[in-house]
Amino acid sequence: MPQPIISAHQLTQTIPLNNKVFTILNEINLEIYAGEQVAITGRSGSGKSTLLGILATLDQPSSGEVWVCGEAVHQLSEEARAKVRLENIGFVFQSFQLLPHLSALENVMLPLRLQPHFGYREAEQKALSWLKRVGLERQALQTPKVLSGGEQQRVAIARALIASPKIIFADEPTGNLDGQTAHEIETLLFELNRELGTTLILVTHDSKLAEMCQRRLQLVDGQLLEDSLTNNKSSQNRMLNELTSTLVDQVEDGT
Repeated sequence: MPQPIISAHQLTQTIPLNNKVFTILNEINLEIYAGEQVAITGRSGSGKSTLLGILATLDQPSSGEVWVCGEAVHQLSEEARAKVRLENIGFVFQSFQLLPHLSALENVMLPLRLQPHFGYREAEQKALSWLKRVGLERQALQTPKVLSGGEQQRVAIARALIASPKIIFADEPTGNLDGQTAHEIETLLFELNRELGTTLILVTHDSKLAEMCQRRLQLVDGQLLEDSLTNNKSSQNRMLNELTSTLVDQVEDGT
């Protein structure tokens, strides 16, 4: 039986507000498995980004447990959580978050610079390869200010994937883009997700983008509700993957 790559148990987040306690997330339970595409939706202020920040180990919950790639991150120090992020997680943000003084190539290389055995030439070649995969090989030496919004997001996607993370968190990845460019970025993101087998977790207001995911979750009054149809399909996919894996093992063992 596969273990979830992310799980949350009784996850709660509260903040003090006018001498009262305001509950953003209320005893949420969630399991996400390797390779799944999960959309988190909800109205503005519902706590979507708060939930993403906790699942991505950027923030700590007020109470409850969060497990990421087998690590009990709710028990870890900030330094230890940063190590979990470095080894397992990539990020794509609505506002791109590229460093303006660095070229596209240098921005994509950044996650590799944080690796313990960083080698410049190898990292440069890998970054160039990723820029080629997202269609920006010719823009490698350009800085963000001369790139379009779509081009900047392509750089951000390459940066998120260059270190081969197990999980990608995308917070409104097409929110700042026009319709055609948004469609191109969505197509690229899902193509790379399927090709690499990463787990993709999206926060979005876009219902069409959410419908592209295998699972759709909605935050309502601090509670996480799941589309039952997508949940059933996701469960069926996991069962099929388990059966296929078992059959492959039996064939390899000669049984």
